[in-house]
Amino acid sequence: MSKILIMTDSASDITRETEEKYGIKVINFKLAVGDKGYTARMDFDNNGLYKILEEYDGIPSTSQITKFDFYDIYKEIHEQGYSDVIYVSINAKGSATYSNSVLAKEELYEKHPEIKEKLAIHNIDGKSYTGAYGYPVTQAAIKAQKGASVDEILAYLHDWIDNCVIFFGMYSLKYAKKSGRIPAAAAFVGEVMGLRPVSRIQHNAITTEAKVRGDKALVPKILDLTVNEMIPKTPYCVVYGNDETVRDEMAAAMQKKVGYPPEEFYQIGAEVAVNAGPKVVGVIFKSHNK
Repeated sequence: MSKILIMTDSASDITRETEEKYGIKVINFKLAVGDKGYTARMDFDNNGLYKILEEYDGIPSTSQITKFDFYDIYKEIHEQGYSDVIYVSINAKGSATYSNSVLAKEELYEKHPEIKEKLAIHNIDGKSYTGAYGYPVTQAAIKAQKGASVDEILAYLHDWIDNCVIFFGMYSLKYAKKSGRIPAAAAFVGEVMGLRPVSRIQHNAITTEAKVRGDKALVPKILDLTVNEMIPKTPYCVVYGNDETVRDEMAAAMQKKVGYPPEEFYQIGAEVAVNAGPKVVGVIFKSHNK
């Protein structure tokens, strides 16, 4: 009989409550702030993270999860008697974490062929950030608890990830400027003119979908873009940062437009916040535009 473990990393923004309720294994990223090192979700919660960002003038950095980390984790999972582990990672083009997970599997199987016979390791590139892969990971864990097969779970994950989009708005260009996501000159002009970018995250890529003038225009623009692409009557999630007001505004606007509430809320953690800043809002959904 299969014993399936669903695993992801902390950039999925799955809460500790969800992790524990559905038996998901979450590997935490590390964050460097100057000469100080932190572990996400252990040394601080999201509010603590936002405070660090506000007080630090430099650019905090997150480190990849290494091949050695994965190697040890896989051995531990094998010792716990699992037949399958399905690992869904942060965007492979934004972090070497996914490739490290694959390299660790190959090395483990080479050194321990007996483990290969007993533990099947399935590596999936989440192709995105935050709840765009956190949500399907949670659904996969629910399916596993209900007795779904590995093939059924993998098919679900690939279908969601391959068709998922985030429209994501930032209320400040300060952090994107510091991290290099937006050139300094463009960020300066944008701030002076009050421009707010709406990013599209899909298929491992982050592109600018639109620009609006002023904070109040962000939610209506994200709403219009989302409704235009979202497959009708499919689940969607709202992503946000340190401002629950904009979270609730986005959720209310979506519910009024499509007739049902968001499935989940995802509050961004370190991996997104260091590049986008703490005040953001967006919608995660399944798109008919492939």
